[in-house]
Amino acid sequence: MKARKRIALVAHDSRKSAMASWADRNKAILSQHDLWATGTTGALIGERTGLSVTRLMSGPQGGDQQLGAMIAEGKIDLLIFFTDPLAALPHDVDVKALLRVSTLHETVIACNRATSDFILQSPLLNQPYDATDNDAAGSTEARP
Repeated sequence: MKARKRIALVAHDSRKSAMASWADRNKAILSQHDLWATGTTGALIGERTGLSVTRLMSGPQGGDQQLGAMIAEGKIDLLIFFTDPLAALPHDVDVKALLRVSTLHETVIACNRATSDFILQSPLLNQPYDATDNDAAGSTEARP
């Protein structure tokens, strides 16, 4: 990862307002990075904060898959996804796939405001970072 991070912002419907408020409180930090978001979330953040956000499709219409592809291609460094753990979602399989590919590709993931705040305050946010562990990179073999 380079010092300027590529950050994806996603929020379930009931969490979009919280995401926009969080982004507004953190716009000075977020403005130093490249932002992508699923459709409605991106529009809301852009309107509320004035930040430049590249908008993808809405999550249920393919935005989750677009982000997953970007993560697999190494084009996203952080995924901030305000989820609603109490709501049953028709596209829940897409959400799980997005989290799976993020984990596989060492993408930083936050699913709530507290974790997102900790990430933005990390000294690692504004410096290059190499997430590869040369001893274990790509290996599924048991280690001694």
